[in-house]
Amino acid sequence: MDTTAPKSLFPPQLINWLMFLSICLIWGSSFILMKLGLYDDEHKPLLSAVQVAAIRIITAGIVLTPVLLRHREKIPFKLSGWLVFSGLFGSFLPAFLFTIAETRIDSALAGTLNSLTPIFAIIFGFIFFRHKIPLMHVVGIIIGFGGIVLLYFVKKHTGVGQISYAALVILATVFYALNIIAVKRHLNGVSSVVITSFSLIAVSLPSIVILWRTGFFGLPLHEYRYMKACLAVCTLGMLGTALAWMLFYALVQRASVVFTSTASYGVPFVAFGWGWYYGETIILGQIGCLFIILGGVYLTRLDPSRWRKKAII
Repeated sequence: MDTTAPKSLFPPQLINWLMFLSICLIWGSSFILMKLGLYDDEHKPLLSAVQVAAIRIITAGIVLTPVLLRHREKIPFKLSGWLVFSGLFGSFLPAFLFTIAETRIDSALAGTLNSLTPIFAIIFGFIFFRHKIPLMHVVGIIIGFGGIVLLYFVKKHTGVGQISYAALVILATVFYALNIIAVKRHLNGVSSVVITSFSLIAVSLPSIVILWRTGFFGLPLHEYRYMKACLAVCTLGMLGTALAWMLFYALVQRASVVFTSTASYGVPFVAFGWGWYYGETIILGQIGCLFIILGGVYLTRLDPSRWRKKAII
C-alpha cells in the first residue's frame, strides 16, 4: 500500500502568496467597513464609533469561541494576564481608536497611518530589549515620520485633515507595537491560535456591556440601513479581526515573519482603492506621502547583515 502523503494541487509558494494577498485585501478593506457601519449611503450617522468597535470585537469573540474550546488544553492560565493584555492592546483599544478617528478622517488616511506599526515595534524593541538599531533602520524611521508630517500638511491644505483624530490612529499603531513586544517577550511559547482566540474572547465581555450601555438595543435595528451597517461591522469582526489574524499566524508558520509582515505595504493601497470607490477625496500629494511612509517602512525591514553592520544606537 502506498503511504505517501498526497501532494497538494497547488505549490506551497503559490498558497503562501494567496494567503498573503488575502491578508492585504481583508485588512485593507477593514477601514471602509468601519465607515459603512458609521454612516449610511447619504453619509448620515448610523451606529456610534463605540458601538462599531464593540460589535467588531464581540463578533470576533463569538467566531473564535469554538476554536478556543477545541484548544482549551493548551491555554496557559498562569499567563492569562498577558493574554488579556494582548487582547486589550492588540484588538480592543485599537478598534475603538480607529472607529473614533474615522468619524473625522478618511479611511484611506487611516489605512496609510496603520503602516507605522513596524516602525514603533523597532523603537520599542530598543526601549524594552535594548536591541541595537542599525543605521539603515534609523533612516527608515526618520523617513517614515517625515512622511506623516508631510501627510498632515497635505491633508490640512485640502480642508479635511484633523490632526487630533489622525493621532488616534497613530496611538493605535503604538498599541499594536506594544502588543507585539508583549507577545514576543511573555507569550513566545504559546500557540498563536490560543493567543488570538483567548485574548479576543476576553475583551468581548466588556464589549457586550459597552454595547448595552450605549443604547444599541434600543435602535431601530429592523430598518434596512441599520441592518446593512450591522452586517458590515459583523463582516469586519469575522474577517478583519478573527480570520485575518488566523491567516497571519498561519502564514508566519508556513513562510517567514519578514514575508508576512510586508502585508503593511499592500494594506494602504487596498484602503485607498475602497476610499476612492466610495467617493473619498484622494489627491496626488496624499499618494506621494504614502510612498514616502512605505519607503521608510521598507528600510526598517532590510536585513542589516546584508549591509554595513553598523548601529547608530
